[in-house]
Amino acid sequence: LSSPSRAGKEKEKMKEGKEKDARYTNGHLFTTITVSGMTMCFACNKSITAKEALICPTCNVTIHNRCKDTLPNCTKVKQKQQKAALLKNNSALQSVSLRNKTAIRERPNSAIYPSESFRQTLLGSRRGRPSLSLSKSVSTTNIAGTFNDESPLGIRRILSQSTDSLNVRNRTLSVESLIDEGPDVILNQLMSDFETDEKDFEADSWSLAVDNNYLQQHKMDVMKRQDVIYELIQTEIHHVRTLKIMANMFRKGMLEELQLEPTTVQSIFPCVDELGQIHERFLAQLLERRKESLAQDSNKNFVINRLGDILVNQFSGTSAEQMKKAYSEFCSRHNKAVKLYKELLARDKRFQQFIRRMTRSPLLRRHGVPECILLVTQRITKYPVLIERVLKNSKGNNEADYADLSRALKLVKELISSINEEVHTFEMNARLQEVYGRVDGRAKVPLLWESRAGVFCKDELLRRKLVHSGCMLWKTAAGRFKDVLVLLMTDVLIFLQEKDQKYTFPMLDKPAVISLQNLIVRDIANQEKGMFLISAAPPEMYEVHAASRDDRNNWMKVIQQTVSL
Repeated sequence: LSSPSRAGKEKEKMKEGKEKDARYTNGHLFTTITVSGMTMCFACNKSITAKEALICPTCNVTIHNRCKDTLPNCTKVKQKQQKAALLKNNSALQSVSLRNKTAIRERPNSAIYPSESFRQTLLGSRRGRPSLSLSKSVSTTNIAGTFNDESPLGIRRILSQSTDSLNVRNRTLSVESLIDEGPDVILNQLMSDFETDEKDFEADSWSLAVDNNYLQQHKMDVMKRQDVIYELIQTEIHHVRTLKIMANMFRKGMLEELQLEPTTVQSIFPCVDELGQIHERFLAQLLERRKESLAQDSNKNFVINRLGDILVNQFSGTSAEQMKKAYSEFCSRHNKAVKLYKELLARDKRFQQFIRRMTRSPLLRRHGVPECILLVTQRITKYPVLIERVLKNSKGNNEADYADLSRALKLVKELISSINEEVHTFEMNARLQEVYGRVDGRAKVPLLWESRAGVFCKDELLRRKLVHSGCMLWKTAAGRFKDVLVLLMTDVLIFLQEKDQKYTFPMLDKPAVISLQNLIVRDIANQEKGMFLISAAPPEMYEVHAASRDDRNNWMKVIQQTVSL
């Protein structure tokens, strides 16, 4: 009779054990949470792409569900166990032999180093290097958690590690404690600066920022105009804020805390200082105009009657040249900067921890480095829209200001156009260098032009400017389609074929280099992606097909424009 009862109890115990194992792993008490794509798994250092993950509230570690068995013992639980063991048997610590052979007294919850002379010996000349000062950069509680029965050599090895290698080699160190250093002086200073700049522009619009009685004194067109001017100043404040965050949080941290190469950091944040100076000066002028426009005995009620003169000054002369130079370089290097950032994020654990800490700051509003870079590149394109809206609500009010606003709109559009040209030229030069590097040095094609008889080889590429490039299909006389890379240069059109990761000139039924002189471009009836290239010297007709109708139309347009130059 007792046998079934005993079997039932054992079964119940096994069930309880399984439930406990599911809930507890190596001392961690896991709970399920929903995460974003930016969350990194503490165990494998990969992004958690699943909607749900596990978190241990005790030590604040977030991991994949599949990684829970690979996680070391919970740091906080281990510390509690060690403290209990300390209280129970203080003699256990005396077995740890240090150089001076003195017994270690009972420690508080924070870490206790060995004797001062031993500590000096361990740290040596690193004391003067803030990046390796473990007494400040590493949580003392966690050092206490890892300092148990290891030999002096083991202690010496641990204390000599950088923050990164400590985290890699000893998983019991909490990532959070490694990167959270308490109040950040720079962060506090930035927050103070932003509060000063933004205190008068916290409301969503001018209509909400001024007193209701003051608002009722103005007509609807004045209200709309002031709302747009308010938005211009408010977004300019946000833009300056973004530039300061890039320079004083991200860049400064990468240089001083992570000690990355200055050239690497400069590649991620090109011209940030120049852009910051340009926009801080512009913002100062806008804020001064607001101050001048305040109603009597008020620090919040204002109507800006004149804006165009500031905008004309900003988008012309020396200021426009500075903006053109800074934005051309920044926008040209946009893709390279984001690519370099992602490479560092993928391979450098300390960089991951730094970015994770930065993006948790309330200042960033969840904006990381790529988002900040994108915001800066887009800012210049916002001005025409805002100026047009101010103009729309300025008719019949102030003729002089209306004329200045119209001129400012024209100037900023010309500025954007010149920046786009500079960016396009930079991208084409970079693309040409990339293609040139992959062209087989032995590749050459005979030129059959009467005026240019000879050979076209690899070096001929760098004697020209690249206007446009892209992949197309070349239809041969046999009716087969060949994948080719097409380069539109200032005077020739070139076909290249890829083979063994190298480019060479295709040896087909027609020359791979066409002169643009008298070149005719025609679309193909009933073929929305195809076009004919009709060469005059020698007389040949090429049939090529683009990836889409829009791509074909763009090719026809740029070829015709280049031929006509």
